[in-house]
Amino acid sequence: MAINSISKKAIIGKNVHIGDFSVIEDDVIIGDDVYIGSSVMIYNGSRISDGVKIYFATVIGGIPNSYDYKGENTTVEIGAGTVIKEHTLISKGTKHNMKTVIGENCFIMDHVHIGHDVIIGNNVILTVGTSISGHVEIGDFANIGGMTGIHQFCKIGKYCMVPAMTGIGKDIPPFSLAARNPVRYISPNIIGLRRKGFTEEEIDEIKNVYNIIYFSKYNISDAIKKVEDTFEVKGNVKDIVDFIKSSKRGLIPSLKEKEI
Repeated sequence: MAINSISKKAIIGKNVHIGDFSVIEDDVIIGDDVYIGSSVMIYNGSRISDGVKIYFATVIGGIPNSYDYKGENTTVEIGAGTVIKEHTLISKGTKHNMKTVIGENCFIMDHVHIGHDVIIGNNVILTVGTSISGHVEIGDFANIGGMTGIHQFCKIGKYCMVPAMTGIGKDIPPFSLAARNPVRYISPNIIGLRRKGFTEEEIDEIKNVYNIIYFSKYNISDAIKKVEDTFEVKGNVKDIVDFIKSSKRGLIPSLKEKEI
């Protein structure tokens, strides 16, 4: 007979399936209509919203891989409708952010590692074997290819597309298609943006902004000033400008002509 270890102190909603040999600790909150497969470990501090699906041998709220973690009562929050496939590890936060956050309706494929204090937006896809270090931020609708490694404190903007087996050590601004190793800005994520309902006018505006930032004579600070002087800084343009101004690790470079 299979044995589960489910704390009576855990708060578990309605219509929750919990598979064989899974463990749920005391300080856990699980919403309604959640599926938890077999051999899943859900540690203290886990907050799992309605409709989440967690598959075989996944660990939620694992102890952070950080020398700074001293047992603080931190959390990991998983948004409604997110799917987490087999053998994935999601660490809770440390004292720096106090939480790791996964947004709503994300699709996290198998063997993904999500480090402590990571903030992931809504509708993000993380493909097989993606490894995300601590303090990384990923915007809404980003799509990260399999076996990609992301350095700590990097930021990836919303609607970005990153292909498989990419090493990311700097920030990738919103709406970008990035590729190659070392990673390079290629162009706007045109196909992805069209699929998400962006108009051709919006895509052209994004492309023109990035032509100034990446393919002009200006350095980054002067390019941003040129963008602000040329375009009305609202909507998608504002998203790009704000992202670049807040970047601490610097932006990925563009693809040089000799690399094409």
